[in-house]
Amino acid sequence: MSSFEQTTAMIRSLVNQQIVPGVSYGFIDHGKSLQEFYGDRSWQPEKQALEGDELYDLASLTKIMGTVPLILKLVDQGKISLEDPIQKILPKFADPRVKIIHLLTHTSGIDGYIPNRDRLNGDELIDALLNLPVTENFERIVKYTDTGMIFLGLIIEKIVKEPVQKAIVDEILIPWELEDSTFKPVESRCTPTYQLHGEFMQGVANDPKARQLGVRCGSAGMFSNLNDVMKFAVIMLKPQFKNLYHNFTQLDPGRSLGWDIKPDGNGHVLFHTGYTGHFIALDQQTDSAMVFLSNRVHPVEDNQLFLNRRENILSSFLIEDK
Repeated sequence: MSSFEQTTAMIRSLVNQQIVPGVSYGFIDHGKSLQEFYGDRSWQPEKQALEGDELYDLASLTKIMGTVPLILKLVDQGKISLEDPIQKILPKFADPRVKIIHLLTHTSGIDGYIPNRDRLNGDELIDALLNLPVTENFERIVKYTDTGMIFLGLIIEKIVKEPVQKAIVDEILIPWELEDSTFKPVESRCTPTYQLHGEFMQGVANDPKARQLGVRCGSAGMFSNLNDVMKFAVIMLKPQFKNLYHNFTQLDPGRSLGWDIKPDGNGHVLFHTGYTGHFIALDQQTDSAMVFLSNRVHPVEDNQLFLNRRENILSSFLIEDK
């Protein structure tokens, strides 16, 4: 197994230079895996060291660990098609051009701006989303938003007849034996993020839409630990997901189904981030993967230094995984 020495050094420097409180990370290389943690789970209101099995607010990793796999499962079962107009399942949505594949590839062109969004309750937010217009960006650019994944969650709800987060637990987390992945975390096991109303959020989704929509949110809200996210990465390296490793759009840069794609030699690497400080990279060509978890938004949400380093860490992994 590759030692990933340079990448590990770059990860640990994030802690040593106090860019993030702590890191939980792992590598997979030809069936062998390595997991490590380093640093602190919190700096405020008191400093606490990481113990290794903490739950992190996964933020947008919820999309590719829950909503996307469940949509793909429903496609495999013939219950939906990538070419289905979303209007067919969500008749309140007015534009017949937008299909499920557009939501998965972030090419729907749906304008996600909702005035006073954070003042709406869950039902009001869903009504506002279903009334959003489609812009001239339809099929013209990849624009990453939460909107499409929330729509996919509503589609899952219609097909499975239960809220998307319960469906993810029943159809993905339990069958895949991701026992520590949950939408109802025990607060004491969680790393804190930033302050809301004067208190650090711990075991509470940082994403305001996830808090508004609750069990109906398909874009964020899942919590998990390093061991489970590594188990998920192992599953995603299996041959059954080989078709994900290419561009499903006519655009460059394009997008896979739910995943970002990074060019890597003769193929693509799947990549996805989570706002609170995470990313996953999967390279099926070399049977390797990297998982990185942190609470980079603790104690302060704005942390541009971390974002600047993230791409360098990914680049280092892609060099060392050859």
